[in-house]
Amino acid sequence: MSKVRSIVPISELREDAANILGRMRKSHEPVVITQRGRAAAVMVSVEEYERSTHEREILRLLAQGDREVAAGKGHELEHVFKEADRILAK
Repeated sequence: MSKVRSIVPISELREDAANILGRMRKSHEPVVITQRGRAAAVMVSVEEYERSTHEREILRLLAQGDREVAAGKGHELEHVFKEADRILAK
């Protein structure tokens, strides 16, 4: 079940930005900013932005790896695990 998103008109954001930011931080949910009754932007916490950026980078790397495997490139799984263990040991 999806959660109901917080929707805030831009005029309310101008008037009460600190309170809206506080509610967003407490709820950990994005806030949809509307302009003239239409969604114009989405405001998220810095932590959520960084998390989603990190997840997109992981997905990009996975897609790149998938393309390399399909092209017959890449490394043996054992080599990948050894390299991962080496990186994690740092």
